[in-house]
Amino acid sequence: MGSLVGHVAPGFLFFVIGLWHLLNHIRIHCLCPKSYTSLPWFPTSKFKYSELFLIMAGCLGSMTMELFIGPEKHQPLDPDGTIPSRYLHLFEHSNISLTFFVYALFSIVLDKIQLPAKYGLTLFLHSIAFGQELLVFHIHSADHMGVEGQYHWLLQIVIFVSFFTTLLGIGCPKSFLNSFVRSVSVLLQGVWFMVMGFMLWTPELIPKGCFMNLEEGHQVVRCHNKEALERAKSLVNIEFSWYLIGVTVFALSLYLAIFKLFPAEEKVDYQSLPRFEDRKDDDEEDDVEAHESDHSNKIVVDQP
Repeated sequence: MGSLVGHVAPGFLFFVIGLWHLLNHIRIHCLCPKSYTSLPWFPTSKFKYSELFLIMAGCLGSMTMELFIGPEKHQPLDPDGTIPSRYLHLFEHSNISLTFFVYALFSIVLDKIQLPAKYGLTLFLHSIAFGQELLVFHIHSADHMGVEGQYHWLLQIVIFVSFFTTLLGIGCPKSFLNSFVRSVSVLLQGVWFMVMGFMLWTPELIPKGCFMNLEEGHQVVRCHNKEALERAKSLVNIEFSWYLIGVTVFALSLYLAIFKLFPAEEKVDYQSLPRFEDRKDDDEEDDVEAHESDHSNKIVVDQP
């Protein structure tokens, strides 16, 4: 991260995974609304673990970019083997990628072994990955006070939603709304990452009164005065609101479209309660009459 490509590339991966989950959760719920059960990841028809291998490949690419391609000497350490201050953020970003790599790797292992607690453990690993991401961005060594800090603060809200709904999914596997919100939050993460990449590292998109400044080996947005900084932060808040509304409208529209394409297969015949009670009373009366009829017939038979 710390550059346009460093935000757009992982953001696009988050967007693809979030959209993939959203489509599958909606499709399964539309087909089987009564027996819906959430899945932590979705296999594909040609290759079962395509989603997990895509995550692993993206994480390896991100760690390689952060630690070996981004640094000037193509390695992040000083001659004495210590981590220089200007590269601390590279290791922080790499820890996020490493945690998601561990999640994808062990998801494959758990699926191969077929443990009884496979579902819960997979979601637990996924929640650890989101928790690590949230922690790193909360205690990030980069600037927290400027425009970039405002973008990261709003990003933490979205990550928290992904973290919380993933944990909640362990105990609520049949909750479609929980899975729906989790998928939308992952998709929104991807969108916001890409927006950050373009807005923070494209000179033409820098807010009025601000400029790009080279600090510790990477470009940072700075503002000329406090008024310009507050204006830039407010613009970030407005921008986030627009994207939140847009992603929400997109997700609901997608649900409505898929609901028309995949009608529910489960059909249940419902009967009103009064009708059922009337039938029950009629059945009881029929039983009483039948019993009385049998009793009278018995009496008639017993008479000489």
